[in-house]
Amino acid sequence: MLTKDQERLIDATAPVVAEHLNTITSRFYPLMFERYPDVAPLFNQTHQTNGAQPQALAGAVLAYVQLRREPARARQVLATVVSKHVSLGIRPDQYPIVGECLMAAIGEVLGDAVTPEIADAWGALYEELAGLLIELEDHRYQEFAQREGGWRGTRTFRIDTTHQESSVIRSFVLVPEDGEPVADFTPGQYIGVRLMIEGVPVYRHYSLSASPNGKYYRLSIKREPEGRVSRHLHDVLGVGDTLELLPPAGELTLGEGNAPLMLISGGVGQTPMLPLAAQALEQGREVVYLHAAQERAQHAFADELASLQASYPEHLTSAVVCERVEPGDTTADHVGRIDRDLLARYLPAGQPHCFFVGPQGFMTAMDQSLSSLGVGVDRRHYEHFGPSRPLK
Repeated sequence: MLTKDQERLIDATAPVVAEHLNTITSRFYPLMFERYPDVAPLFNQTHQTNGAQPQALAGAVLAYVQLRREPARARQVLATVVSKHVSLGIRPDQYPIVGECLMAAIGEVLGDAVTPEIADAWGALYEELAGLLIELEDHRYQEFAQREGGWRGTRTFRIDTTHQESSVIRSFVLVPEDGEPVADFTPGQYIGVRLMIEGVPVYRHYSLSASPNGKYYRLSIKREPEGRVSRHLHDVLGVGDTLELLPPAGELTLGEGNAPLMLISGGVGQTPMLPLAAQALEQGREVVYLHAAQERAQHAFADELASLQASYPEHLTSAVVCERVEPGDTTADHVGRIDRDLLARYLPAGQPHCFFVGPQGFMTAMDQSLSSLGVGVDRRHYEHFGPSRPLK
């Protein structure tokens, strides 16, 4: 627990640290990888290059500084961080590494302005934050391990079947190597994947694209031209190959109630929406499902969506929007992009909850359009495939 003097120092220096926090976190990661190269595989290097990971860390630190005196809200805000850590299998012994390198980066960036007293105060703040994250993550690990078919750490799964869903998306059905049951998850969640590429471990997380069934997990992965892991999955791995999974995680899940839903996806953002749609329809809720694809060849899961439509004709309204179509192609319901006018046309009456997932620019546009249509922030739900960052 921080002393009163440390509390005062944190309050007094927080504006200066916040002003330089992006610089601090940008320095932190190279420093940590240099000192502790074993932790580098836990991080997608693309997110280092584009600045997404440093921005996410800066946002989490600032959020905790602002909310630390409100424990309930702090825990709520940190839920996304906890989910990402659980999907990577982060351990308590890794937190001192982060603390050491973060304090070193603060010292490098702020120089002599960081007195020993200030350093001690911020070090104590980090230890407080680390302790809270460790507690929350351990609760998640224990809860999942105690489920039927659950586990802690990694568990080996085998690729049982694959299916090409579109020109760029392939599904991988994964069954446990030990033949035991598979724990349920909450629709909308993702799962951590650990695999070896050229003898080096890499970690990613992918949405679970099929509803819980106790037998297998399905991952539907887009082949990114520059994606090291997605190219390996598409081009190298096949039926019979194995990889390791970590516990499911993620906050893009349905809350209680029977409010109507609008599900909006762009590209591979469709993957968490299918289980969400199935769950909501089983509950008897009204669902509007809009999906945007660049072209017909990239539209995945058309048959699954048609099956849901046939099973729940009274509750499901769906539409596919293609950015471009071939002459005479009538498979798309709309041509162009999902915009404010189209959202207004399909937005359910009442107080709908709107879920949207896709590229950053797509989610920003959806968020702004839904806000302008009167959908409150508490009814707009989204999740990044990579590090969380503001929509702007």
